[in-house]
Amino acid sequence: MQRFQSYIDGEFVDGEARFPSIDPATGKVWAEMPEARESDVDRAVSAAETALYDGPWSKLTATQRGKLLYKLADLVAANAQRLAELETRDTGKIIRETSAQIAYVADYYRYYAGLSDKIEGAYLPIDKQDMDVWLRREPIGVVAMVVPWNSQLFLSAVKIGPALAAGCTMVVKASEDGPAPLLEFARLVHEAGFPAGVVNIITGFGPSCGSALSRHPKVAHIAFTGGPETARHVVRNSAENLASTSLELGGKSPFIVFADADLESAANAQVAGIFAATGQSCVAGSRLIVERNVKGKFLAMLKAKAEAIRIGIPSDMATEVGPLATKRQQDHVAALVDRSVESGARLVTGGRRLDGGGFYFPPTILDCDGVASPSLAEEFFGPVLSVVSFETEAEALRLANDTGHGLASGVFTQNLTRAHRLMKGLRAGIVWVNTYRAVSPIAPFGGFGLSGHGREGGLAAALDYTRTKTIWLRTSDDPIPDPFVMR
Repeated sequence: MQRFQSYIDGEFVDGEARFPSIDPATGKVWAEMPEARESDVDRAVSAAETALYDGPWSKLTATQRGKLLYKLADLVAANAQRLAELETRDTGKIIRETSAQIAYVADYYRYYAGLSDKIEGAYLPIDKQDMDVWLRREPIGVVAMVVPWNSQLFLSAVKIGPALAAGCTMVVKASEDGPAPLLEFARLVHEAGFPAGVVNIITGFGPSCGSALSRHPKVAHIAFTGGPETARHVVRNSAENLASTSLELGGKSPFIVFADADLESAANAQVAGIFAATGQSCVAGSRLIVERNVKGKFLAMLKAKAEAIRIGIPSDMATEVGPLATKRQQDHVAALVDRSVESGARLVTGGRRLDGGGFYFPPTILDCDGVASPSLAEEFFGPVLSVVSFETEAEALRLANDTGHGLASGVFTQNLTRAHRLMKGLRAGIVWVNTYRAVSPIAPFGGFGLSGHGREGGLAAALDYTRTKTIWLRTSDDPIPDPFVMR
């Protein structure tokens, strides 16, 4: 039984209580986690505030902050395999994906290391005589970061990296479902030499930990990734401290395939876009919108590919789809599939839990043509694809935008002018054309509507962690006239 600790004010500590963590591949307890409660949250936030304003972090230059980030990036790269194994064990995400993703996480820290001393202010050509005016960009303050169980090291890097580059300090709440990789990451933060209190990493449950963190009076900004319902609680809590928020809330992303597309390429991208990570991805291409005259052919291709996927234990490099992260998630996916079939959707493949231990659910395809299926509106966060067809470009665009979400979208066509029209017409923060699920530290990531607001990645993310200060300097040596003397 492995035991993990929180990281608060430069020390590894136990929380007020402990709770078990379940291995999704077996359904059995494999580790104990520290349960942070309100007193732990208060200690972590207070440590972050002290580090921000009074500690050595506040005296470092931007270039020195960047050097620490470079060292952290090197440590992530050197320990990627250990971190990948922990994420696989605690969340069920397959080892071939965690290994590749965590190796790339180091590049996010390197990008923000280089950006640290390039966050610039401005000189304003003010409309007044004898005045010089500047804008300074300063750290926004103590940041509360709430990270979900899927891809914790990636989803924390896109918050921690830009926040550190901007000079902020933070308290990171790892998900209570699978927090091991992020708690282990704290050891790399410590080894890199960040001053005490700059990065604090805890885990715990919503009412006793998450709520206390998001409403804490010393928190200036909340960076949250998760579902819309939890986000609503976060936003309500932010009314207590008037913290700004950035919210990345997942989606119901359309994947549009035209008849002129390279269908083999599109099919491979669709399989990766919905079945990779067992569908537990915020950008999962969960709604296939395919031109009617190729629907039968394309669906047959997808069915064959889905049924050939190797399902197995996540620690095996040959496994292509592993378990869902929790029994709760498995129950949700199974219930939504059942409701969709009851509503008239046709089950093309999959659709039933797999026998044996663990939280497995097979790649599933639902043909929803002509049906008001709940699978077209609700996010599964699992390996389930819903399919509808279209005849015209206008119909495809209408179907794609028929959602309250707006995170990602995919378009497969060889018609360049059509692609440009759809780039403009799709209501989504990301449009992938003839590719899918590509990310980079250089490119902003985020959505609209129920998919949240704010951006992660790129310069835009770093600026979200700053506030501007306007500085006025009068350059005249003449005395300021008495305002009450008539002239």
